[in-house]
Amino acid sequence: MALSLSLLDTPTPPAYHSDGHAAVADAELVAQLREGSEAAFRTLVARYKDRIYATVYSLLRSAEEAEDVAQEVFVEVYQTVAQFRGEASLSTWLYRLATSRALQHRRRGKARKRFAYFTSLLGFDNQVLHEPPDHAHPLALLEGQQQLALLLHHIGRLPGPQQVAFTLRHEQELSYQEIAAVLDTTVSAVESLLFRARQTLRRYLQPPATHV
Repeated sequence: MALSLSLLDTPTPPAYHSDGHAAVADAELVAQLREGSEAAFRTLVARYKDRIYATVYSLLRSAEEAEDVAQEVFVEVYQTVAQFRGEASLSTWLYRLATSRALQHRRRGKARKRFAYFTSLLGFDNQVLHEPPDHAHPLALLEGQQQLALLLHHIGRLPGPQQVAFTLRHEQELSYQEIAAVLDTTVSAVESLLFRARQTLRRYLQPPATHV
């Protein structure tokens, strides 16, 4: 199949068809994809494009590169769907591919920008200080540009697994169980990754002590 379309421009479908019936299930989509259905592929992209793009964007900090990698993820799904055994959910497989490809892209040194957004500012009591903004305007709803720039810098310093876990938890709002499935690890390991990420960010962001 020639994939010349801009995948992220595919309209997001409703959860139900106009006749009231539930939209095609993921399992049926996979079956149709294995038969080479372009319509199923477009449905897949429309259903998951926002989540996959946002995840990749948070890791690469570049809208242009995030779109490229997100499209690569969907093309890879189309080309390798025969290898999908259904041991994990389709969404888990997509998140796994997205985070893996984003980190590979960054390790190869292809990420040209280090400026973007993170959808929440973490307080020292683990509370989210701001609601997530629209990814099309990443800084529009955030205050304190210097604080945000500092936070983004330190998030970028986190080890890959910690950054992925932190992104999936605080941006995508995945459960610990879902993150564990994406990272192919245990819930306790996810808890440890998140704890260490938060502790590291607190340490980085803690104002220096003043001496009287």
